[in-house]
Amino acid sequence: METIKIAGVKRNVFGKKESKAIRKAGQVPCVIYGNGETIHFSVDAKALKPLIFTPQSYLIEFDVEGKKEMGVMREVQYHPVTDEILHIDFYHIIPGKPIAIDIPVKLTGVAEGVKLGGKLSLSKRKLRVSGDMEHLPDAIEIDVTNLGLGKSIFVGDLKYDNLTLLTPATTAVCAVKMTRAARGAQTAEGK
Repeated sequence: METIKIAGVKRNVFGKKESKAIRKAGQVPCVIYGNGETIHFSVDAKALKPLIFTPQSYLIEFDVEGKKEMGVMREVQYHPVTDEILHIDFYHIIPGKPIAIDIPVKLTGVAEGVKLGGKLSLSKRKLRVSGDMEHLPDAIEIDVTNLGLGKSIFVGDLKYDNLTLLTPATTAVCAVKMTRAARGAQTAEGK
């Protein structure tokens, strides 16, 4: 999994008024939890764009005034009207312990149902997985070649080495849906 480096400045003063002043200066208040400590810091809002405005998931290497930390993004709070980033929570990565993170789904192959006139739809763009930092992939690849017309792939159907899927097993990831053209072809065959 790719790593993004972000530099931050430690915060010692907290509260609504101080957070507002930080945002006015073009910074975003952040916090990193876990590993027995909590670190409050702020990051330049422009430095967060490659992390926030992408479907990819990343490991983040922080440099908070010379102290190196590794983490993953947990939650982002946005302003309800302007969509400005108000606050971000990160979680420490502890070497040797599994990480829970959302990883994007990538479909490969051409489904048999699509060849018969169906439409492939992806209903779950990211799956929550748990695994060691070294074994986390950039994307979860799912081969849809054998997926027939009107069929679905569920999380329970997927198995990966060194990864535990945390998304419920009954969640549908993708399906080939019947279209009018496919129904017409099926009724023409039946006559």
